[in-house]
Amino acid sequence: MPSVEGVGARRAALQLLDAVLRRGQTLEAAGAAVRNLSPPDHGLAVAIAGEALRRLPDLDALIDGATRNRLPDDSKARMVLRLALAQKIGLGTPDHALVATALPLVDGGPRRLVHGVLGTLLRGGVPVSDAPRLPLDVEDRWRGAWGEEVVQAARRQIATRPPLDLTFTDAAEAQAYAKANGGVSLAPKHVRLPSTSVTDLPSFGEGRWWVQDLAASLPARLIPREASDVLDLCAAPGGKTMQLAGAGHRVTSVDASASRLDRLRENLARTHLQAELTQADALEWNPERQFDAILLDAPCSATGTFRRHPEVLYRARPKVIAEGAELQGKLLDRAAQWLRRGGILVYSVCSLEPEEGEDIVRAFLARHSDFRMEAAAEVPVARPLSTEGWVRILPGLLEAEGGLDGFFMARLVRTA
Repeated sequence: MPSVEGVGARRAALQLLDAVLRRGQTLEAAGAAVRNLSPPDHGLAVAIAGEALRRLPDLDALIDGATRNRLPDDSKARMVLRLALAQKIGLGTPDHALVATALPLVDGGPRRLVHGVLGTLLRGGVPVSDAPRLPLDVEDRWRGAWGEEVVQAARRQIATRPPLDLTFTDAAEAQAYAKANGGVSLAPKHVRLPSTSVTDLPSFGEGRWWVQDLAASLPARLIPREASDVLDLCAAPGGKTMQLAGAGHRVTSVDASASRLDRLRENLARTHLQAELTQADALEWNPERQFDAILLDAPCSATGTFRRHPEVLYRARPKVIAEGAELQGKLLDRAAQWLRRGGILVYSVCSLEPEEGEDIVRAFLARHSDFRMEAAAEVPVARPLSTEGWVRILPGLLEAEGGLDGFFMARLVRTA
């Protein structure tokens, strides 16, 4: 049978979707296994798998409505149909191309079934929702924590590609760049542009900026300017380290991953910034001095990044969240030992789970009577949602401007 153009990218997308849903991998990690593709095909495979993950509950409802007997969740027929429908809804792929590239993926399997279901759905018209459903367990969890309004905002956010945020070391340069390139600056040293290829942007490679979601840039903004000696824990790939170095701090950056530190080293070289890099497990490391300020952007479920990484909605099960919370508590206790009296400890996670944010800080303050909360009222795009003074970024904030990743951050002071 002659090969059909584009099948290679679709076959790779099938591998990616299986790796995420069955093996719990990230799209980035799974994508490394299909690097043999050409760059355009690799990009297409990731885009198709990503669109399927953005709309998976809605896609499954369409498939179930067109089949007499429910297809198993992990069956190849369901996986292929998910990918084909995702291309129709999210990428605008023509019907003939959908059918031609889907059927070879089930050779030796239920080819007639896939052909029939796909034909039925395409003839009937595939509806496109601007607020697709999230996984039921995620919606129930977030509804209980934050309310229905946040769930609806999250549905709207996952339906659209997020904009591109850049961080600069100079506020005036950021303003000028936004004006010259059709962007907007929502905070000092920030530029937001429509989603585009980073390498196509003016001054790419000159080291004047780096990609960083606006929400992710907020924790480093809570470090006081007068803090001379700053520790960045779990630092790689380095956006916050570059922020701190660009603000004039002496920065020590610690991360357990050698490969991630290599990326940080490359980023520092590109941006002409300096920091002391140390490869170490923060639970084992013992610094020789205390620090004026510490930034702990802790490993977490990363559910706040769902609009860029929809696979987190399927990876962040309760067990993962609980394991993350246990680690976060240990890291925060560890970091507290290395802070000078009167110093600032900023704790943050890109998570929408209160178990990894509010609960962690409440428990920490109960264990450490020598720490108190300091309100983070100067955050430029949000206000604390509680009397405690921490900042919680939820879906729906700045929605008209493109939204933000979900984040939690708290500024803690070690009393003198």
